[in-house]
Amino acid sequence: MEPVKIPIEDVLDLHTFHPKDVPDLIEDYLAECIKLGIYSVRIIHGKGKGVQKRRVQGILQKMPTVRSFRDAPPEAGGWGATLVELNRP
Repeated sequence: MEPVKIPIEDVLDLHTFHPKDVPDLIEDYLAECIKLGIYSVRIIHGKGKGVQKRRVQGILQKMPTVRSFRDAPPEAGGWGATLVELNRP
C-alpha cells in the first residue's frame, strides 16, 4: 500500500484514519509540524465514549516534543478535540 499524503496544517482530523495507524500518524504529523514551524496543533478525535481521546492523550503524554496539551474550548470542538503545544527547537 502506498502512503497517503495529507497536507500538514495546524489541524489533524483522525476520523478518516484506521485506529491502528493513529500512534505513528500522530508522531509523524507532529514532527512535520515542527519542521514547518507549526507549534500549536488541534487534533480532532471525536467525542464518542472518550476511548480515542484517552488514547491520543496517552500518546501525547509520552512524546518529548509535546510541551502541553488540553481539551479544546467549545468553539474548537470541546472535549472532542485536543489542543497541543509543541516544543520549539
